[in-house]
Order: sequence, then structure tokens, then C-alpha cells
Amino acid sequence: MVDSKVKQLLLALRAGRVTFAYPFEPRPSEPGFRGRVVVNTDKCTGCGGCADVCPTRCIRIIDVSPTHRIIRRYLERCIHCGRCEDVCRYGAVRLDLEYEIATTDKRDLFIEQHLFMGSCSRCGRCYVPPTPLDRLMVVGFRKDEEV
Repeated sequence: MVDSKVKQLLLALRAGRVTFAYPFEPRPSEPGFRGRVVVNTDKCTGCGGCADVCPTRCIRIIDVSPTHRIIRRYLERCIHCGRCEDVCRYGAVRLDLEYEIATTDKRDLFIEQHLFMGSCSRCGRCYVPPTPLDRLMVVGFRKDEEV
């Protein structure tokens, strides 16, 4: 009994220091680490592929009209599996290397996008508008108030 405890003590002392002084010396993330979810709304077309593959269903899509879509991401349910990043053809969703994402405010874990759906008049599929002018939701001239 005593011999086994002495062996355990010798093993523990021989291993040396195996932990980090975390708050004072944070360890950098490894390449390929799946951390905080970052959404680039300029690249997003609103196709909904990320919502289709999400296993926790934390991405909700609401179609307000044929040309307006709302995408809501409830990140408190996200398990950081990276499927949304893999399926996004336009690179709009990526998982950052930042791992300190704890918060006391639940609103920090919520992303809401309002998207103008640019769709082809022939086939109806969504596309990335080629210029910033094509991203405008209003078609035609602006109506100013008469003075």
C-alpha cells in the first residue's frame, strides 16, 4: 500500500508542471480550432444552407416577403461543430480562433440579419448582387417630401 503511494508520488514529481497559469498566461489557439462564430453579412446571400445542416437548430430563417429574409442565430445553443462554415459557399460564416466567449448578457449570443434577397427573374435562385447599388431594397427614385 505504501509502495504504491510512493510510486504515484514519484511519477507526479517527475512529470513537472503540466498546467498553464491561465488567466495570467492565456494559451494561443491551435490552427483549426472552432471558436466564436463570425458572420460576414456582406457575403451572405441568405440561401439557408447553414440552417439546414445545423444539428442544434440554432439558426432560424423567417421569410417576411419574397425579397426580405431574416436570419436569426441563437449562439447559446451552438455546439461549434463547424457545419455552417463547411456548407457556406460564399465564406460568410466562419469560426474564429477566439475561445473566451463567456458572457453575462444573453444578447451577446444573438445575431440577427435582415437580408434583401436578390433573386434571378428566370429561375428564382438567390445570387450575390454584383454592386452595392444592386443591394438596395428600394427600386426607382427616392421620393423627397415637398417643401
